[in-house]
Amino acid sequence: MNIIEFITNNIPTILVLVASGVFAGILAGLLGVGGGIVIVPVLFFLFQSFGVSPESAMLVATATSLATIVPTSISSIRSHNQKGNVDFILLKRWAAFILIGVLAGSWLVTRVDGTFLTMLFGVIATLSSLNMLLRTGKSALFQQLPNKAGQAAMGTAIGFFSSMVGIGGGTISVPLLTLYNYPAHKAVGTAAAIGLIISLPGALTMLVIGSTPIDAPAGTFGLVNLIGFMCIVPLTVFFAPIGASLAAKLDAAKLKKIFALVLLLTGLRMLSQLFL
Repeated sequence: MNIIEFITNNIPTILVLVASGVFAGILAGLLGVGGGIVIVPVLFFLFQSFGVSPESAMLVATATSLATIVPTSISSIRSHNQKGNVDFILLKRWAAFILIGVLAGSWLVTRVDGTFLTMLFGVIATLSSLNMLLRTGKSALFQQLPNKAGQAAMGTAIGFFSSMVGIGGGTISVPLLTLYNYPAHKAVGTAAAIGLIISLPGALTMLVIGSTPIDAPAGTFGLVNLIGFMCIVPLTVFFAPIGASLAAKLDAAKLKKIFALVLLLTGLRMLSQLFL
């Protein structure tokens, strides 16, 4: 089958993947949320609609999401660094621990059942949405970051859990840092760099040592679906600046609450698929 035949036979899939790239890019720029929190559930449900089992769908969605974060995080780092919002001192202190967490988490993804990853994503998505809904505008719980051991644990946990559910780290690191009275704009900028530390080794690990499921969607190598990657990345990179421009014109606070509600329903829907 040549490339034209392949595209012709998979037009519905490609259109949905393109749409998810547009949506993820706009949300990333508009609300400052990582694309992975959008891309993982979209791919999870999309792959199932083509006959892929929920377990395999979650494994491939997780790895593919991490792969898409690599180029988008590089673009985001440049943008935030120009504004001086990337804390390289914190990154230097955390990088090794994040990497340890990523390698452990991404290796575990290649070994565990996708059902566990679905449950983990559902829990993280639900907690993240509740944080957006309930903690907006609330003061920090602590006045400063913990000691070196505490920060090492934070970095390792961010790398471990983010790589296991296919998100870039912002979903976990931004609320965690702001709990410790860390400036929100620096937390978002630094999270973009954390996303690269998570996504690159995580995606490579799942690509190289991941075993492709028997029912994986077409174009999957290891656990990464390259068709999804090629459809999503260009649109995400292109539309993120458009989302940032819209943020200046629209009520981002209200939109963030709407997104939080959608994310809450998505997380609960993924959990209900496991238990109902």
